[in-house]
Amino acid sequence: MRNDTILVLVSAAETAEAQVAMLRRQLADVKIIAGSSAETFKKDATDASVLFNWSGPLGLFKQVFAMCPNLRWVHSRSVGLERTLFPEIVQSTVPLTNGVGVFSASLGEFALGAILYFAKDFRRMIRNQMAGVWEAFDVERASGKTVGIVGYGDIGRAIAERVRAMGMTVLAVRRHAATSQGADPLVTETYTPERRLEMISRCDYVVAAAPLTAETRGMIGEAEFAAMKPTAVVINVGRGPVMNEEAMIGALSSGRIRGAALDVFDHEPLPAGHAFYRLENVLLSPHCADHTPDWLDNAMKFFIEQYGRFRKGEPLLNVVDKKLGY
Repeated sequence: MRNDTILVLVSAAETAEAQVAMLRRQLADVKIIAGSSAETFKKDATDASVLFNWSGPLGLFKQVFAMCPNLRWVHSRSVGLERTLFPEIVQSTVPLTNGVGVFSASLGEFALGAILYFAKDFRRMIRNQMAGVWEAFDVERASGKTVGIVGYGDIGRAIAERVRAMGMTVLAVRRHAATSQGADPLVTETYTPERRLEMISRCDYVVAAAPLTAETRGMIGEAEFAAMKPTAVVINVGRGPVMNEEAMIGALSSGRIRGAALDVFDHEPLPAGHAFYRLENVLLSPHCADHTPDWLDNAMKFFIEQYGRFRKGEPLLNVVDKKLGY
């Protein structure tokens, strides 16, 4: 059996004691070094075969990666890779995997919850309740409405499964539109990115679930907001900069669209005094829509399962195309 050394990068601000303890219990015969400084790994970097970025900052990740000449696999806990794909790792032949699939179910539920929040006008209900006002009003049905998903990967499919169960129609934008032979049964029609305006104009809810790449940055901007129905709601569970924040604030403030439910932002934490805090038609989640009580344990369990494949020489899941960025 091969003797591996695994280096686990953690941030100084985020404790990972419980999850690292789980890792040590499950892989008792493997040398595991965890820390938040390059100095911690200095003695073992040459022998390291696996580098696991649990929560380490980009600077530490780059520094430790450069210290490890014999790496055979790099794993990122995060799904988003915009702060992981630095030039040296992109040019390297070492495979990189990420946490795709670990958090998708919870994000799918958040998107469905956001749809129901606007369809049933829960904000108005809460406001009236707190004011002691009895005011009957009409609400909408979600069934029969159209959801457009921009970035139809694992998270997009999790959203589609849930909204289809509600009787909603699903459209999708993906880099390679499916042919009729290989079409996803959850999706009524698939569009290429170049046709996204056509799709967006048909939607009651537009959900961004795309990774952040050069191609997707600002993908939903002025033209896209202008193409939306005035009753449309946008939901972002992908990465903040996929939606042009300034254009979105303009559309929300002027009433060009109905509302937004946001879990991700250009700058996090969202700065004090930001417009999103004040807008009545925004549902704001502080990037925690996937933070279930067991989310960190699930992320570690996935890595342990991946390591089992690595040790046996089996194909790894979630191998990243480092040129494409996902």
